Amino acid sequence: MTRVQSRTQTTPAAQRETELAVQGQWRVVVLNDPVNLMSYVVLVFKKVFGFNESTARRHMLEVHEQGRSVVWTGLREKAEAYAFTLQQWHLTTVLEVDEAH
Repeated sequence: MTRVQSRTQTTPAAQRETELAVQGQWRVVVLNDPVNLMSYVVLVFKKVFGFNESTARRHMLEVHEQGRSVVWTGLREKAEAYAFTLQQWHLTTVLEVDEAH
């Protein structure tokens, strides 16, 4: 009986797809709080994400009026970094799995 060993090589694209499947997509969600001024929240969004004024104001208004805004979606490690940074700016922030992806 002869044993055949096969080696499969993964292409970078296939490896990336596997990594995405394992890690999944995550959402960075900013929640409304009674502490921070609206102008401060706009400033933080501009500094942390590089949003322009209108995008930062749109997310701030979403937080204010709907109680939450998804400000970023992507891989978990980067999402955790954004969430940590926003928390350092004293914004109430949570991570959620993006089940749509």
